Amino acid sequence: MLIIYFVLLGFPLLFTRTDSGAAIQLTPEVLARFLIITVPVAAVAVGAGLWGWLALRFTIDGDDLVVETGLLRKRKRRIPLSRIQAIDLVRPLVTRVFALAEVRVELAGGDKSEIVLRYLGKNAAQQLRAELLARAAGLPGHTPEAPERPLWRVPFGSLFGSLIFRLPVVGTGLLFLGSLVFMIVYAELGMLVVASAALLGLIRAVVAPLVMYANFTVALSPDGVRLRYGLLETRMQTVPPGRVQAISLVEPMIWRGNGWARLEVTVAGYAGERQALSSILLPVAPRAVALHLISQVFPGTNVDAVPLVPASSKGVSFDKADGAGTDDAVFVSRHGWGCRRTDVIAHARAQSVRLTSSPIQRMLGLATVHVDAPPGPVQVAAGDRDLGEARAIVESTARRAQAARRAGGDPGRWATR
Repeated sequence: MLIIYFVLLGFPLLFTRTDSGAAIQLTPEVLARFLIITVPVAAVAVGAGLWGWLALRFTIDGDDLVVETGLLRKRKRRIPLSRIQAIDLVRPLVTRVFALAEVRVELAGGDKSEIVLRYLGKNAAQQLRAELLARAAGLPGHTPEAPERPLWRVPFGSLFGSLIFRLPVVGTGLLFLGSLVFMIVYAELGMLVVASAALLGLIRAVVAPLVMYANFTVALSPDGVRLRYGLLETRMQTVPPGRVQAISLVEPMIWRGNGWARLEVTVAGYAGERQALSSILLPVAPRAVALHLISQVFPGTNVDAVPLVPASSKGVSFDKADGAGTDDAVFVSRHGWGCRRTDVIAHARAQSVRLTSSPIQRMLGLATVHVDAPPGPVQVAAGDRDLGEARAIVESTARRAQAARRAGGDPGRWATR
């Protein structure tokens, strides 16, 4: 990438204008200047890339992934494959030109737990990914890649429409048009600042997600949920069974007229920026498709069949659809009026259950129940419950979570259970 950048930076130096300013000519002096600037920078970039490639070595030793880094100062890491949370096959734009790929292995353990295996051939990267998934599931490394069943492909029109028809985007678009009209009619150049800020907001809210999630497909296989997406940088993400901690069914107000929904997830192993980039399980789809995918991630779950008990009348709620409920498999909480969210967490994935009460809630005899998952975009809570009801929910949910963990066992080596 550095090579391309500096070549483009030095390319204008090849040309110089004559005295008349009408012609452009190439001179030996300018060519020498271009080579002096570009060649050393290109050599440094190539050397840095070659150094990084030589400094990384990895092998699979039984049930461990052994990664060695460094040339002058070597460092060896031995990672149990049971710690693998997700495996992504990523192909940035530049590496796609040379038929290369990266395998990114997400481990349990925080923000610095990602292992990136770069400069692999496309076929070699796919084979490595399949072997790691098989061994993490407890199968022999030579096990063929599991077949997949396509579930949904997001049409480009639906993706573009879902990004456009959101209240913040609509408001920003109106602000952009209004500022342009005001600037033209009243010749007020100061409105150019407002128009520029609104345009940047539209690019970030529409263009960036459109490029990231273009060609989005979801498929199901025995080794987990497979996601493929990306226009410039393509990504194939595989989330093994049991790694999705919580799911949120998001239905903005404008979308509900079309029956659209989005699925956001908290996946164990992702942290920081990687968590934000990998938080979308389905950018937009019919609500029935989203519910079906939830039932595949949390087997035997029917979110709409879980009875939801409304919050206490002493609390503040703008939507009668708000409520919380549970069954033997999941805990469900629904809230929001402008943008309705239905948060779902499997009892086996709950890390803790706690009760909180603000000063105002204590005055009204209310409390909020939190069913905690690992840090991520989905946080499940049932707000404004009567204090006695909240305590009963905490005790019941804790018992269900303990029983579910005993029945489910360790999510690692799932294929041998």
